[in-house]
Amino acid sequence: MRSWRIYAVVVLCMSVLVGCTSPPAPTPENTVTLDEAKAEAQAMELEIATLIPPESVLSVDQKPKGVLLSCDGDQHSWNGSTTVTLVPGTNPEVIVKDLEPRMANDDRFESTNWIGPTGKFRVQLVSTKTAANYIFGEGEGTTIVIDSGSPCFTLPEDVYPGGTF
Repeated sequence: MRSWRIYAVVVLCMSVLVGCTSPPAPTPENTVTLDEAKAEAQAMELEIATLIPPESVLSVDQKPKGVLLSCDGDQHSWNGSTTVTLVPGTNPEVIVKDLEPRMANDDRFESTNWIGPTGKFRVQLVSTKTAANYIFGEGEGTTIVIDSGSPCFTLPEDVYPGGTF
């Protein structure tokens, strides 16, 4: 019985991390390739990172590879992350709370926020046109982590969705 509860909690947490929206049906407006979806997600990670005051940033480290998650039976999204290391003494929570209203005014996204189980403030941006979503918040130490999920796309039939991309 206990393992069922743990499983339910894990499923609930994963739903929050990848977004609670159903992806839209593919249309010409949201049909992209894996490479295009990855490039779009990584570009948005960096766009968010550039909104952090430059004097507060020590480094920006974008993972070159990510993983694919299923959007539905036929489509996947590319998921990756960027970590922004802040200058020692900088408060990541203050920076994240400053970024939130700036991103909430962006017509491309709907914005929500919450305090995660570790007590850290998180912001999620969900595209108003695709299933793309971004979650950013305080990471370990003086870091801000920007997680991304690309628009949904269809993989070529000869591409296995496991591994890293």
